[in-house]
Amino acid sequence: MPSWKAALALALATAALPTESPFAEEPLPAWAYAVNPPGMKPSPDDGVVRRVPGSERGYTLTQIRDLYNVPDWHPGDHPSMPGSVVRGGAKGAFACGFCHLPNGQGRPENASLAGLPASYIIQQVADLKAGTRRSSEPKSLPANLMTAVANAATEAEVREAAVYFAGLRPRSWIRVVETPTVPQTKVAGWMLVAVEPAATEAIGMRIIEMPENLERTELRDSTSGFIAYVPPGSLHRGKELVTSGAGKTNACGVCHGQDLRGLGPIPALAGRSPSYIVRQLVDLQRGARAGAWSPLMKGVVAGLKDEDIVAIAAYTASLAP
Repeated sequence: MPSWKAALALALATAALPTESPFAEEPLPAWAYAVNPPGMKPSPDDGVVRRVPGSERGYTLTQIRDLYNVPDWHPGDHPSMPGSVVRGGAKGAFACGFCHLPNGQGRPENASLAGLPASYIIQQVADLKAGTRRSSEPKSLPANLMTAVANAATEAEVREAAVYFAGLRPRSWIRVVETPTVPQTKVAGWMLVAVEPAATEAIGMRIIEMPENLERTELRDSTSGFIAYVPPGSLHRGKELVTSGAGKTNACGVCHGQDLRGLGPIPALAGRSPSYIVRQLVDLQRGARAGAWSPLMKGVVAGLKDEDIVAIAAYTASLAP
């Protein structure tokens, strides 16, 4: 029996996440759970057609923000999108490609879906619908919208989208840089962006993930990625934790594959958003993720401290997907 099957069978037979977590009262890392300040509104549409490098297409801001007609700057960059991905569902579910992008790369406030097993995607949508997967931050609009989509989408639409995203090739999307100082940031559009005028501050025990090019990211350009600033030494520490467990956890490769590119229906970790990885580890610690696969992670996350989670996320993000 493959290692992931044996681990799953054991976990499901012997473990369940507790209803009360010892981590429940600890403050959330606000830098990973970015929440827009009250009253923030997008700039009004001035009617100007926007452009991005490498594309012959143009869209107004209204078109770019259309949840039911995904702006597709680079149609040659991916296969033809099925209806659920480009237009949404018959019962009002938003188009999957709006948040996760036509090439499945996603952004820090959501998830990269490119190359994930279709069965895993389907299970996560089922968990969201059942209420067994949620965010530890109740004010997270992206997480709440995803729950709404899960409730509105039909099984056929979920499967159609899952097969599409599973067939995409994940790409290098995040540049990881160790540094003691970072740009000062604020939250806008549910992600971190640099303040103006520019200023710097100590990174502390944080990961600061932000767009390489804010204008292109705001235009939902699926070829403009992100930079993740991480604390000095976190990559070495993360590698130690991921590969051996360092006496605090299990080696990640046992279930996620030695290259961390996934194994069977278990998702890849390599090259994924560190902000996303941090949220998932914290959500698992706090019991916010309690779906069918969550018992596998119960013991893995139990002994992790904040600095361990930061190091793991930094290291996995630095790997080629």
